[in-house]
Order: sequence, then structure tokens, then C-alpha cells
Amino acid sequence: MKTIKLVLILGILVFTSFTTAHKYYVSITQVEYVQEKQSIQIISRIFMDDLEQLLRKRYNEEITLDNGQDETLINQYIKKYLLTKIEIEVNSEEFVPKFIGKKYDGDIVHCYLEIENIKSINQFSIKNKVLFDVFEDQKNVIRTNINNKPKTFVLTAQNDKGLLNF
Repeated sequence: MKTIKLVLILGILVFTSFTTAHKYYVSITQVEYVQEKQSIQIISRIFMDDLEQLLRKRYNEEITLDNGQDETLINQYIKKYLLTKIEIEVNSEEFVPKFIGKKYDGDIVHCYLEIENIKSINQFSIKNKVLFDVFEDQKNVIRTNINNKPKTFVLTAQNDKGLLNF
């Protein structure tokens, strides 16, 4: 009888822990310096439902991503948003990345940015405030590969800037 009660209690605990699961808000931004092309290539991966919620709140309540709507207009919204939320400095000089485009991949949106004509990098800083204005517990993971030195750090609303010296 004790075994049945124990199994029942454990089953209830397991069930309630799954039904009260917390959603995590995270984006991953990959920054790669391609010295041969003198280019910083940036891919920001954002959950589609989070980005869609943001675009609806900021720009157009009827936006639906990846359903054949006007992709030119959606690209304009994404570009406008990302370029206000991602700030990059190279060697203490501010650069505005060029928005290349986006690609849907399951429930992720890959957003492509690039900074050209970068001959060398001695110092790199990035401020990434993507989705901080929508989700207070948003985390933005930054993975860099600059001068063949991979680094990873996590940005939060309280600490939204990363700095690397080479």
C-alpha cells in the first residue's frame, strides 16, 4: 500500500512539474570575422513566435511570419528593429551592420547582417538588446570567432554589452 501511495505521489509531482514548465527567452548571435573578405558576418537566431510577437506589438498587429505574407515588408520591419537593437564597435569605431536578409528554419528565424571593409580587429564590442523590450527575462547568447579566438558570453537587460580585446 505504501508503494502505491509513493508511486501516485511521484506521478503527481512529475505531472505538475511538466505542466508548470517555464518558457525560456533566448536568442543566439554568431559573429564571425572573415579576414580574407575583410568582413564581419553576423547570424542572429531568434525564435519565430518571439519575433512575431515583437513585430505585432511594434509595427503591425496582423503580421504572421512564414505564411507567404509580404516578405519585403517583414524584412523592412526586422531590419528596422535589429538595427536599433544591435550596436557594434570595432577598434572603438561604431559601425552599422548591413541587413542581408532572413531565412525561416523550423521555429527559428535566421537574420543575416554584415559589416564590410574591416581590415583588422584589435577591439570588438557588441550591444545586443534584441527582445529585451518584450521579455524581461530575455537572454542573448553571443558567440564570436574573431582572429581565430572563439568566445561566448550571455547578455541580459542588466548587462547588454560585451567587449573583447585582442
